Amino acid sequence: MVFGVLELTNFAHSSIFMLGGYVAAVALRGGLPLWLAVILSIGTCALFGMLTDRLALMPMRKRGASRVSYLIATIGVSTFLQNLIMLVFGSEAIPFKEVFPRTQFMVGNAVMSYLQVFTILLTLALMGATSLLVYKTKIGASMRAIAQNQTAAKLMGVNTDLVITFTFLLGSALAAVAGIMFGMYYYSVDLQMGFTVGMKTFASAVLGGIGSLPGAVVGGFSIGILESMFAGYVSSGFKDAVGFIVLIFVLLIRPSGLFGQKKISKV
Repeated sequence: MVFGVLELTNFAHSSIFMLGGYVAAVALRGGLPLWLAVILSIGTCALFGMLTDRLALMPMRKRGASRVSYLIATIGVSTFLQNLIMLVFGSEAIPFKEVFPRTQFMVGNAVMSYLQVFTILLTLALMGATSLLVYKTKIGASMRAIAQNQTAAKLMGVNTDLVITFTFLLGSALAAVAGIMFGMYYYSVDLQMGFTVGMKTFASAVLGGIGSLPGAVVGGFSIGILESMFAGYVSSGFKDAVGFIVLIFVLLIRPSGLFGQKKISKV
């Protein structure tokens, strides 16, 4: 979503994803019910997403900074969050309380769990809700206007700073949900989860078409299925390389991705 509005790759996104998992894990260990831990995690990540734009990026927009400066700023925010998490929660992995029974069933020759089914349904529901927000609401129209021409949107009365901050807030809230589901699935959260998932997320976004919400979901499912097949039929030790191999081929053959559209620059 951030790239779709600003054409900016937010490297802090993976750290916010990690923060969401940590906050939920600690809240559950402290005895909070699941619904309250989820709200606390989403609220914390949404706040950090909003502060990322307000404190780090908005002053740069006011000065007309270059895109490279934005990228460096998000890398700095990511490093800050990683170290903050390590200082607050420690460097050891934190166990995630089991809140979803790991009951399995067969689908043909494949084994699935109800948690995996819930994750898929939740992903599709969030994609549908986010798509409705972007394409059927006033703030969604403002997002699309800024994506097409930020200067023209500002001249038409759109509060661009507010819309951009909301985009960061919404993207960070969704990252928190992903961090919670990661903790539920692997029963723990650690300091490496953000880097690994972040790189795969970038590969998924490129495969689906950067800036396309359905494309990101399809890309994520595709890379996940390819990794599982590679682990089952070849070797599980190198399955993490599958996403990056797919990324290289997509960039060589179809840089715009499966659902992306080629942009024509008129001179």
